[in-house]
Amino acid sequence: MKHSQFVHLHLHTQYSLLDGMIRLDELFKKVKAYAMPAVAITDHGNMFGAIDFYQQAFKNGIKPIIGTELYVAPKDRKDKTPSSIGESTRHLVVLVKNKQGYKNLIKLNSLAHIEGFYYRPRVDKALLRECADGLIASSACLHGEIASWLVRGNMEEARRAAREYLEIFGEENFYLEIMENGIPEQKIANHGLIELSKELSIPLIATNDCHYLERDHAEAHNVLLCVQTGKTIEDKDRMTMATDQFYVRSPEEMCELFESVPEALENTVKIAERCNMTFEFGKFYLPKFEVKHPEETLEAYLERKAVEGLEKRMPSILKYSTGDENNVRKNYNKRLHEELEIIKKMGFAGYFLIVSDFIKHAKHNDIPVGPGRGSAAGSLVAFAIRITDIDPLRYGLFFERFLNPDRISMPDIDIDFCQERRGEVIKYVTEKYGKDKVTQICTFGKMLAKGVIRDVGRALNIPYGDADRIAKLVPSVPPNITLNEAFKMEPRFEEERKKNPQIDKLLKLSLILEGLNRHSSVHAAGVVISDAPLMERVPLFSPKDDIVSQYTMKDIETVGLTKFDFLGLKTLTVIKNTLQFIRNYKDTDVDINNLPLDDPDTYKLLMKGETDGVFQLESEGMKDLLINFKPDRIEDVIALIAAYRPGPMKMIPDFIARKHGKQQITYELPQLEPILKETYGIILYQEQVMQIANAIGGYTMSQADTLRKVMGKKKVADMEKEKPRFMEGAKKQKIDDNKARIIWDQMEKFAEYGFNKSHSAAYAMITYQTAYLKAHYPVEFMAALLTSEKDNRDKIIKHMTSCKDMGINILPPDINESEKGFSISGENIRFGLTAVKNVGEAAIESVIDVRKTAKFISFIDFLNRVDLRKVNKRVIESLIKCGAFDSMGHKRSQLMHSYEEAMEVAQRNQKEKSSNQSSFFDQLESGSSSFENGLSAYELPDMPEWDHKKLLSLEREALGFYITGHPLLPYTDRLKLVTDSDSENLLIRRDKETVTVAGVVSAINERKTKRNDTMSYVTLEDLHGSINAIFFGDLYKTSYNILHEEEPVIVKGTLDISGTEENQKISLIAQEVTPLAEALKNPYKQVRFMVDADRMSAEDISSFISSIRKFQGKYESYMHIMNGKSETIVYLGDDLRLDINERLKKEADNILGQGATIFS
Repeated sequence: MKHSQFVHLHLHTQYSLLDGMIRLDELFKKVKAYAMPAVAITDHGNMFGAIDFYQQAFKNGIKPIIGTELYVAPKDRKDKTPSSIGESTRHLVVLVKNKQGYKNLIKLNSLAHIEGFYYRPRVDKALLRECADGLIASSACLHGEIASWLVRGNMEEARRAAREYLEIFGEENFYLEIMENGIPEQKIANHGLIELSKELSIPLIATNDCHYLERDHAEAHNVLLCVQTGKTIEDKDRMTMATDQFYVRSPEEMCELFESVPEALENTVKIAERCNMTFEFGKFYLPKFEVKHPEETLEAYLERKAVEGLEKRMPSILKYSTGDENNVRKNYNKRLHEELEIIKKMGFAGYFLIVSDFIKHAKHNDIPVGPGRGSAAGSLVAFAIRITDIDPLRYGLFFERFLNPDRISMPDIDIDFCQERRGEVIKYVTEKYGKDKVTQICTFGKMLAKGVIRDVGRALNIPYGDADRIAKLVPSVPPNITLNEAFKMEPRFEEERKKNPQIDKLLKLSLILEGLNRHSSVHAAGVVISDAPLMERVPLFSPKDDIVSQYTMKDIETVGLTKFDFLGLKTLTVIKNTLQFIRNYKDTDVDINNLPLDDPDTYKLLMKGETDGVFQLESEGMKDLLINFKPDRIEDVIALIAAYRPGPMKMIPDFIARKHGKQQITYELPQLEPILKETYGIILYQEQVMQIANAIGGYTMSQADTLRKVMGKKKVADMEKEKPRFMEGAKKQKIDDNKARIIWDQMEKFAEYGFNKSHSAAYAMITYQTAYLKAHYPVEFMAALLTSEKDNRDKIIKHMTSCKDMGINILPPDINESEKGFSISGENIRFGLTAVKNVGEAAIESVIDVRKTAKFISFIDFLNRVDLRKVNKRVIESLIKCGAFDSMGHKRSQLMHSYEEAMEVAQRNQKEKSSNQSSFFDQLESGSSSFENGLSAYELPDMPEWDHKKLLSLEREALGFYITGHPLLPYTDRLKLVTDSDSENLLIRRDKETVTVAGVVSAINERKTKRNDTMSYVTLEDLHGSINAIFFGDLYKTSYNILHEEEPVIVKGTLDISGTEENQKISLIAQEVTPLAEALKNPYKQVRFMVDADRMSAEDISSFISSIRKFQGKYESYMHIMNGKSETIVYLGDDLRLDINERLKKEADNILGQGATIFS
């Protein structure tokens, strides 16, 4: 087919963040339909999309032209003197002709961000001169320098600017851009540009400054600009494109518009023909690793280190092996050399050595490193050179799952480091390889279903509550659900659209904008290490003063750079701190990497589900699974981590039944038993799929890994090719066709959600370590856990409750015993002094320093010895309120009454001492003790201690926590009579569900509404954490006194859940509030049972009624039978009046489901 005589050379994709809205897949469909031979990408001030664009273009048979619309500073790019943004930047389009041009465009983009950023990334003309080689430039839009002078009527300045750009880029490399976009000023610019073209012999090109794909997307684009600028569509001063003509016009439209200047169209094709930048993908640019002896190759060095390392590991390997020592050694050495051959052949010896080097540095500097992560745990070489601590042969892990010789791609070793010290490892790598060769990687946040509705709602000025209500109709499962999927699943969308034209418009515009890139950010873990200065390889930018690659992780790998993931894992910090506490308080060293994996106490803890703080096992669902499954070996822990996910969850009942011998384990063929025995005959791991393909289908392990990947991604066409091959392999082994087909079907079914066993095994090791420490050193473990969450108030409260359940007391700060952070006092945990509000680091260090000589024996002794310039009145007041002086026998009321006067005496004494005068306190010290003499000379008034309520209130004021008690504790046994939820289990409740919670008001934040009412955001604190409750005007007015009385309250309301699954925001929209004490006086008159008819048969209901008869009492009982949208209420009769108590609620909820029993 003959190609068109026009090419778009000025086009903004979705990588022009919140400005361009052209998706690449849709663009290339359009370009192909228009028979355009090429198309350019010219995003604003970045190259974010260059590689994605290039690859998609080639896939579609279109020539890609990489470019950028640069911002040019009027003077020096480093000059950031205030001026209007428009005046400080002028637009210029540049396109890449060849490799040199690509390198120069990278430099221009990078330095624009790193050196020239002032509102926008800016280059200057000096940098353009330096980097002009290999580039073609054009004068851009009305914001270009030449067009802007023309529009202002200054032909002389326009001429000067045109000559300057022509001189910078050279003849045939600079063009004047003309457009037809319906803007009056554009007509003026076009007239001047055509005149300049003739006068200066600068050729013209026709462009359309495309920002969106279709003309009818103009309204959505205006909404997108509102999202970018924080304006609404109703704001008169908002940024707008003025017309609806910035779309991807067809060649026919462009020919019609530029009929009078056909050369402007022809020149676009000529430029496209001159732009011939191509990438050589498939090359890898590994950073150079220096070996000590230059004559030794990387491969030889790796082999030597691996052989030596395996030998050092051998005693531990032999300890857990059952076979003959010679055979064990033979098997391990064979596997090691097979892996080394593959690594050498693929050219990745340097990669392994680089990873080994920075892990070695971390370990030598006592920075905790995880035992492994992901498929790297399947490598014996990685185990031998101590990249991982998982023996792959012991756990049946395969190297080919990590590095497949049939599929050439970079190895990917992700490493977990202690969260607090991860930065030190990155710093080491940066210093070793050079600051100019190490950087982090960018990633993009997208406008996903719920978020795009809220964004568009704000732009359309729809009340937040209405937009939020519509956003919440989007189901949370599956993750990243699309709007079209949501519309099919949730019929209320259609109802809302019919009811309200504004909602219909909201959803139509949201559909157009859904999925666009919203913002760039820095990848949490990815670090690139380059062989050459990064600016020679990738464009960079500098968000928040960091230097970051403009290419995403996927694009970094595509261009052959080496990416490493440095992850921060808080659990490693907890383990490190636990071991330190054990060392300090038990004088014992625990070898965390050589724990006995058959420890009965550890498995006892797991079987009881007492796993708060245990890695990967903290959720309520996982605790239930542990109680039912009763793991008693490390393989069970590995399996549970793999099984507790949405896909395999449905297999869990069979898993439990088979584990406990209640269901027979059968195998289709004897060959499957050694493969599936550890998972009770169920395919759970990807590695098992590989083993079955190898044992039954005759695949090599490399081929089996390729099959595993095909099955896991449900590549139907590829699976159809593989099935005959598998069947043929089975036939060669004389396996029955039907049996082989059944096995294939099982593999296909389970491969979809099979888990990476290497990852599961590595993480199970951390799980076991934390469980072991909790079982054997509970106080030290909980102290470390509290330390790790010192800045998370809700987690602190939750862990304090766990400590109390374990019989570990949490003690308040003590002036003689407390360290800076949490410490251990006997079998209890003591809060540190940093927890006390208004007590700064200098004051704490001063107290601890003075205390080293001798403990304080009285309040007066304390005042006499500490530096009262650092330990001021605010510090002492807070220490008194939290009880830090209680152990000295003083009452807090006494100290609060007298501390100011006592401080004045102490300050005088310190001044006298410093001037070598005899002082009041010196005389006191001549008596028996500082404490006695201090009090005899300075009597604290004899007064009663504050009541418990005031003590708790002031303790909380000073610490932010209740420690020595909690206002809810006296009600613990009866709370469930009047509540059905708490801060911990709100996480498993549904949006819009009605719940009743109890708590103490810890904060009230009042706001004025648009109607000038006062509403409030109230923080309720219970025994597990806090709950955010919203009280609207009328309710807040009527409940004002109750909320301000500092007494526990009951709040009933509906849940408002927003955010992603990982980052949920939960609020309670309050409907009623009652003092807790009042609610408990006469809490109920009836019992109501909510029954889901889909779950319960008539026999089940009959059986349930029989089971509750033993709770006979005086209260009426009702059954609410829910059947779809209908509800039938049945009075259970006078002979089934029940007693209201916690035992009834617990038993009924066990049968009907959590929260099904309601006392009212």
